[in-house]
Parts: sequence; structure tokens; C-alpha cells
Amino acid sequence: MPLVSFVLNVLWVVTGGIWMALGWLLAAVLMAVSIIGIPWARSAVTIARYTLLPFGQTAVRRDEFRGREDIGTGGVGFIGNVIWFVLAGWWLALGHLVAAAGLAITIIGLPFAWAHLKLALLALWPVGTEIVTDDEVERRRVYGRV
Repeated sequence: MPLVSFVLNVLWVVTGGIWMALGWLLAAVLMAVSIIGIPWARSAVTIARYTLLPFGQTAVRRDEFRGREDIGTGGVGFIGNVIWFVLAGWWLALGHLVAAAGLAITIIGLPFAWAHLKLALLALWPVGTEIVTDDEVERRRVYGRV
């Protein structure tokens, strides 16, 4: 992890990023308890890790990044996103919006507020998304796959 990403991630955790990561983990636990929500629980844990350390990583559409569709990027993924939105997406997005508003008050908090806004969008519609490193995105760009 580059030094800038490391410093930003440390500041992110200190300024409250850990609380939203815990919110994602709570959503994962609630989904897992329902048994049928296990696929969403696994994804929520992945996004919780991303929420804990967002700098140096990027959320990308899986079909665009990999160059092929899968079950999560088609019609089943759409239905999965609707179910996610109803059960957990809206309140996670609301949490990110509140955190963004609080951080946007200060100039130093603006990059963190922006990160929360991106996470709020991801919270609304996460199925069909993959978390990859910025280096991997750059490699794909260089080789013409993104």
C-alpha cells in the first residue's frame, strides 16, 4: 500500500470510518442469521473491509472490469440489489450520508466526505460490484481492458 493511501486510511479510521465498517458488519450478521441472506452477508463483509480501508482500492462494475457478465450482473443481480436496498442498503447509505455531512464541515474532512458519498452509492446497489486495488485498475487501463 502506498504511503499516501496508508496515511489516508489511518486518518479515515481515526475520523470515524470504523463505525461505518461496523455497520456493514452488522448488516452481514443480520443477513447471515436469515440463512437465505448468506450471499449478501459475504458481500457485506467484503464491503466492510473496503469501508474500513477505502483508500488504495476502488469499487468497479464486475461485468465492465472482467469483460463478461455473470449471475450478479444480470437480471438476478438486479433482483438481488432490490432486495438488498429494501433490507439494508437504504440505512447504510443514510449512515454514509450523515458521516459525509459531518466531515464536509471542515476542509480536512472533504476527501473523507467524498469517500463516504461514494460508499453511500455502493450501499444502495452493491450486487455486481467488485473491490479491486487501484494498481489493478491501472494495469487494466494500460493493457486496454477497462
